[in-house]
Amino acid sequence: MSALHPQLVAAEDTANAIPIRFVGPGDQLDEAAQRWADVHAFEGKPGQFLVVPNAQGGVGQVIVGAGDRFDPMSARGLSARLPGGVYRLDVAADQAGQATLAFLLGTYVFDRYKARTDKGLVRLVTPEGLDAAEVSRIAAACALAREMVDTPAADMGPLQIETIAREIAESAGATITVTTGDALLEDNYPAVHAVGRAAAPHRAPRVIEIGWKLDQTDLPLVALVGKGVVFDTGGLDLKPAAGMRNMKKDMGGSAHALALGRLVMQADLPVRLVVIVAAVENAVSADAFRPGDILNSRKGLTIEIGNTDAEGRLILADALTRAGEHSPDLTLDFATLTGAARIALGPELPPLYTDDEALAASLLAAAAEVRDPLWRMPLWAGYRAALDTEIADMKNDSSAWAQAGSVTAALFLQKFAPVTGAWAHMDIFAWNPRARPGYPEGAEAQALRACYAMLRARYAA
Repeated sequence: MSALHPQLVAAEDTANAIPIRFVGPGDQLDEAAQRWADVHAFEGKPGQFLVVPNAQGGVGQVIVGAGDRFDPMSARGLSARLPGGVYRLDVAADQAGQATLAFLLGTYVFDRYKARTDKGLVRLVTPEGLDAAEVSRIAAACALAREMVDTPAADMGPLQIETIAREIAESAGATITVTTGDALLEDNYPAVHAVGRAAAPHRAPRVIEIGWKLDQTDLPLVALVGKGVVFDTGGLDLKPAAGMRNMKKDMGGSAHALALGRLVMQADLPVRLVVIVAAVENAVSADAFRPGDILNSRKGLTIEIGNTDAEGRLILADALTRAGEHSPDLTLDFATLTGAARIALGPELPPLYTDDEALAASLLAAAAEVRDPLWRMPLWAGYRAALDTEIADMKNDSSAWAQAGSVTAALFLQKFAPVTGAWAHMDIFAWNPRARPGYPEGAEAQALRACYAMLRARYAA
């Protein structure tokens, strides 16, 4: 799968590349460009964009408003506004990597079902000294996650997620095991089975596990876990139509875990890696799990079901327990888990949960460095009692008095998180609800680049 068209070309082949300049208020332009800017009221404000013609009437240069301080991520909106051609970014060397990556992220187009008008290919000169392969890998990983999320549930079911996982494993020389349908009960994934058993047989639930370098026991082990609910009706506690409309994206956690796992393997980081994805459809049928049911879990804790629409934490419970059986040094999980996270922080700022101070600091530092934002939220112990119930070890819908739905969901997951090493949970949205240049309405990769930067800083030689 690939909806990304990252065209990085070598500098020696593009002597006539069109320069893109980021201009702030008061910055000097050449005389002709300044006259053109004045005519078009270009003042260097953020978001301003102006194509400056050359003497022959072609594109001579492009000037982009930088404001008082240039943000490399502002290059993300360029490719959608540029005519076809070969361009180069006129930026400082220490900003070239992020600006180039931002440019490539902005080239993503989901065109599987709709032919697009070809305006001509936009290509970018590779800045001198840049690791073009690394930048392209990161952009392609984000595109993979986004295309998986953008694809409708009819074409992105549990089997399709498995197929993508197999392709990733095969290309890296990794192992892969898949447990499907009623075999989940035999292999002790009862919560995954319960959530997914109502789906049609060809969309049976499954647990997918990729293992890489597991025989190199001198290396630290990283576990990546993803929620893969390919469509969430809400189960018998059926969602309203408006709430169900974008539930094709409820497998976004699995897309992020697989994309990040591929990046780790492509970069050949000195780690052992386990990627675990629980892929299910939360469907409605005579065999659907019910409010009031009590489910077993892989860990042995029983869970009373208060709401079948709080299903993501159930499949993650089994997946996190499985991750813990590997005794990981670090576990990261990704899930489009709660609407409460959006109420708290909106669509662009995913909550980060961890009780490990060092991991929190390194993730937040990486997020700031690569401009892939995260905001740490508390695992507030005072709300743990909201998960208590009289007839089971815990319940899946927290008591209303606690109110903080994203926090209580994270506290639920914490009960199943590996006890070895550090654990962090990202409650991502994986979606752009408004369209703007470089950010089409639809799927978005969130926390992926931040987590990869943290892993590189933590483990790369």
